[in-house]
Amino acid sequence: MKSLALNCGSAALALGFMSVPTLAQQRPGWVYQIDGQVAYQGDANLSEGGDFSASRAFLRTTALYNFDGGASAGLSASIGRFDYNFSQADNQPWQDIRDIRISVPVRFRLGNTASVFVSPQIRWDYQSGAEASDGRTYGVFAGIAWKINEGLTIGPAFGAFSQLEDDDVDFFPALLVDWDINDRWNLNTGSGIGATQGPGLTLSYALNDTMNVALSARSERIRFRLDGDGLAPNGVGEDKSIPVVLSFGYNLNPGVSLNLFAGAELDGRLTLDDANGTELSRQSYETAPLVGVAFRAQF
Repeated sequence: MKSLALNCGSAALALGFMSVPTLAQQRPGWVYQIDGQVAYQGDANLSEGGDFSASRAFLRTTALYNFDGGASAGLSASIGRFDYNFSQADNQPWQDIRDIRISVPVRFRLGNTASVFVSPQIRWDYQSGAEASDGRTYGVFAGIAWKINEGLTIGPAFGAFSQLEDDDVDFFPALLVDWDINDRWNLNTGSGIGATQGPGLTLSYALNDTMNVALSARSERIRFRLDGDGLAPNGVGEDKSIPVVLSFGYNLNPGVSLNLFAGAELDGRLTLDDANGTELSRQSYETAPLVGVAFRAQF
């Protein structure tokens, strides 16, 4: 599924969370986390005829070691799947898309008020039947945030990722922010599992100690290698949209949380390139309903 964020470039999106680098003292030692989500996008009409729907599922595991003094380092691995269902055989650019990624998140303090976050990443996005290595890209997401006061941490960030079809680098600036507006309202960026390459932007309201509601939005873009058949053999597909969702979160206990979300994908676009990087087609799709569930367990 796709997640949520504020960015200034062509970053991608997917639901999930990676908090702003924090200056709070963490428990030293190993911390383990499992999170995942499933989502369904309802039928959306295509500008070149017919319609399509899609389902998405992701699962991620993370092991993080917290050092004394506020630094941490770890390893995160995720696997995902996008299933597309097109209504017309002559307008069916792709179907089953796989997503695998590995990242090495590192965080350390810089002085008394700043925290630096760096996450090198490698990922494989490809259609079932294509070689995983043909869908490999790599890059880094990094940033620095300052604790302005007890309720506000903010700072700049950037992402830089290789592209499937050429030697260009997709570079985008971003903003890291964690702002406790008051005792109940919070504005926070975070990245997630799924298609995301950058952070997200979420405005949340705490109903009580265990429940909250939130509104999230972001621009998403995912590109993947196609197989040797279909409309563009060994080409590249792209799905771009702006998901906006309203979610309800429930903390079962301090280490386990569950989120139900519903919303819509806006300004959708599918692009199809051949193996040489030449664009073969570009079609928009209408606003599509989006529903799903996400979970997180930390221990």
